[in-house]
Amino acid sequence: MPHLSEVDRHRALGLLQAGLPISEVSFHMNVNRTKIFRLRRLHETDTLSDPPRSGRPRCTMQRQDRNLVRNQMNNRFLSASASSRQTRG
Repeated sequence: MPHLSEVDRHRALGLLQAGLPISEVSFHMNVNRTKIFRLRRLHETDTLSDPPRSGRPRCTMQRQDRNLVRNQMNNRFLSASASSRQTRG
């Protein structure tokens, strides 16, 4: 299911405020109805930005993750500690 951009969120809310049912808005936006329900609930709290999520912060960037995967796929018998030594940063 695709993520809604900030513009799409406002567009979906405009359709809801125009009186369209949630099922039609979800059909036009090509997302699940649950996403529109949650969007409406977020609008009631006066914020459309993504809510903070729990979990440990990332210590590597996406580019480093891709390099780790590529190195591991090229040398499958490389240990985790040796692989982390090859990663910059």
